[in-house]
Amino acid sequence: MKEVKWTINDIPNLSGKTIIVTGGNSGLGFEAVKMFAENNAEVVLASRSQQRGEKAKSKISSTSNNANIKVMRLDLGDLNSIRDFADKFKKEHQRLDILLNNAGLMWCPYAITKDGFESQMGVNHFGHFALTGLLLETMKNTPKSRVVTVSSNGHRRALLDVEKPMFDEKNYNSSVAYFNSKLSNLLFTYELQRKFEEYGLDILSLAAHPGGSATNLARHVEKNFWFRLLKPLFLLLAQSAEKGTLPEVRASVDSKVKGGEYYGPRGFNEMGGYPVLVESTEDSHNLDNAKKLWELSERLTGISFNFN
Repeated sequence: MKEVKWTINDIPNLSGKTIIVTGGNSGLGFEAVKMFAENNAEVVLASRSQQRGEKAKSKISSTSNNANIKVMRLDLGDLNSIRDFADKFKKEHQRLDILLNNAGLMWCPYAITKDGFESQMGVNHFGHFALTGLLLETMKNTPKSRVVTVSSNGHRRALLDVEKPMFDEKNYNSSVAYFNSKLSNLLFTYELQRKFEEYGLDILSLAAHPGGSATNLARHVEKNFWFRLLKPLFLLLAQSAEKGTLPEVRASVDSKVKGGEYYGPRGFNEMGGYPVLVESTEDSHNLDNAKKLWELSERLTGISFNFN
């Protein structure tokens, strides 16, 4: 079969589009900001660190003179920061074409967010859930807008209890906590699409994953013996951050995608290759679990989505 090659050259002219990229200061997010800006979008680079965000903006602007990038501080581990970000964005912008929920933590030591959530679930799922809910009104007023949430192949190894999705410190497993958060991203994505369809909204909800990409996301385990042992092999097999970003970018801008779709690399075990439509696990499509997780997320974040 001839390999489908959707590349940066397939990104359309994004003039007039407003895009938010969370975690836009490094890794996949940085590459996404760069790609969007180089194709004439107005991009809000959301970063927990204003300084790192400004540094990333300068780096992109040095090679893309016409880049229209605004840095805004966003801490997805702090609901007050998320509310402040959303309020400021809505005051300054009348439209939001693409919300790219890209930021995330991976395999980090046990910690809790400012609101008491286990950090990986708190940032990767609850933070993006809250952000999406707070920006929904603006997206409802923007024709053909999209929410794209970045998951991971690791969702296949999740052991998620949707009624108790967070570990406490005593039983914390950093790998499973990450996998659970990535399965939660997919449950959220698919439930959000069902709600968009139920209420007849002109918005799409999609997901994507980068396969094995060379970013700094695994920095929390770099000192572990097993990681040092396997790192040379991983780097040999891993694709670049630029190529790993293509699935989320394709889900964000390809006119042919449909709501509820999931994009990832085409290659062996979806580790690398050009972005194509891929399948997620049966667990990710569990309607009952999706509903329970949604209700819990609304209760814990205090944010309800207004679909009317």
